[in-house]
Amino acid sequence: MLPIVSIIMGSTSDLPVMEKAAALLNEMHIPFEINALSAHRTPEAVEEFAKNAHARGIRVIIAAAGMAAHLPGVIAASTHLPVIGVPIKASLEGVDALLAIVQMPPGIPVATLGINGALNAAILAVQMLSLENKELEQKLIAYKEGLKKKIVEANEALKEVKFEYKTN
Repeated sequence: MLPIVSIIMGSTSDLPVMEKAAALLNEMHIPFEINALSAHRTPEAVEEFAKNAHARGIRVIIAAAGMAAHLPGVIAASTHLPVIGVPIKASLEGVDALLAIVQMPPGIPVATLGINGALNAAILAVQMLSLENKELEQKLIAYKEGLKKKIVEANEALKEVKFEYKTN
């Protein structure tokens, strides 16, 4: 089994956030890999990874980083594959990472999600991959229906919550 999605983190301290992306990809039966590479500590390895990702069969890259958060942009600069950036809440409540990832120069796009938005990053990766995979598209549709069902059920459960002045 060869990976088609790559989850790259600036540090293994990002794993508790990025496990949400891994769990969804696993649930969807999408082969993926997880690696820790640093734009600042291992720049040569990041460049080598990005330049060779497509040839290895990777189709989408999810890159997470906190603080200066250069990793997604550095990867995007060295590949034509779509890169999804996940800013990690490490300092300044993650706003520093968000701004670093979202402010890419023209020609080097990174699809930037919300702070600690690993699950949405995986969903976006699945949406990209499902454009040419009908089976995956059906899994995605079922997943989103499941989200809707959870809200409907939660709303029904609210009927049991009692307050003196609650009218429904």
